[in-house]
Amino acid sequence: MTSLAIALMQCSFLAGVSTPASSYDKAFHRAQETGKPLVVLVGADWCPGCRTMKQSVLPQMEKRGSLGKVSFAVVNSEVQAPLAEKLMQGQSIPQLVMYTKTATGWDRRQLTGAHSVSEVEAFISQGSQRSMLTVGQRK
Repeated sequence: MTSLAIALMQCSFLAGVSTPASSYDKAFHRAQETGKPLVVLVGADWCPGCRTMKQSVLPQMEKRGSLGKVSFAVVNSEVQAPLAEKLMQGQSIPQLVMYTKTATGWDRRQLTGAHSVSEVEAFISQGSQRSMLTVGQRK
């Protein structure tokens, strides 16, 4: 990932602690501090697949502790359009985007569309393992 993209990710797109962007900002800073992968669900309220992810899949994952392996945020593509545009590749939503810190920068991966709990857990597990390997290599 280019330095420009990282700089854009670091920028605060909306001011104020209670704004939706602060959720992303907090998750990004937590990922930097802990080395955990940053996972962002980009979607919209009108999108059926996005609602499935937000109302069914993610709550199940939260109960199972799966989201504890990552720093997580939700970005509404309509409310936070500038941020969503920076994060997304393509226009299809939902997009579950994962950034994993590596020795050479940030690696980006994504799942597009609604997915099952097991599919999302496998996606997160792969990113978490890559992150742990990178941290282990730095020691």
